[in-house]
Amino acid sequence: MRGLHADTGYLLYRLGLQSGRLFNNSLEEYGLRLRHYALLRYLATVEGALQRELSTRLGYDPSAIVSLVDDLQGLGLVERRPSPGDRRSRIVVLTDRGRDVLRDTDKAGRRVTDELLAPLDAADRDALHALLQRVADADQG
Repeated sequence: MRGLHADTGYLLYRLGLQSGRLFNNSLEEYGLRLRHYALLRYLATVEGALQRELSTRLGYDPSAIVSLVDDLQGLGLVERRPSPGDRRSRIVVLTDRGRDVLRDTDKAGRRVTDELLAPLDAADRDALHALLQRVADADQG
């Protein structure tokens, strides 16, 4: 009979839990959770996004996006603005304060990654990242 650690899916699940726990702990001082960070990280790559786009891109339920954006707006990290193409719609944009916090949380994220991947050398880390990226990219298509 195979042990749990013989199952790649289970290992990914366990590491995901561990990573999420460590990441959330590192974000506590900012009043954030991993879901907030993901939204901020995405907004840093675009000039603004409709809430429905955030839901699609991040894979979160639309009602969760509303709550996350409300949280981040309350912290002054994002703001809602009228959409240039449709005055009835609002886009969510990262504020300057949001960029500063994101820069700080990126450092915390690198520390978490370093802790999780401590048993791997740089080449193994690069290989693991490339493989995980391939799987993630295939999931998007």
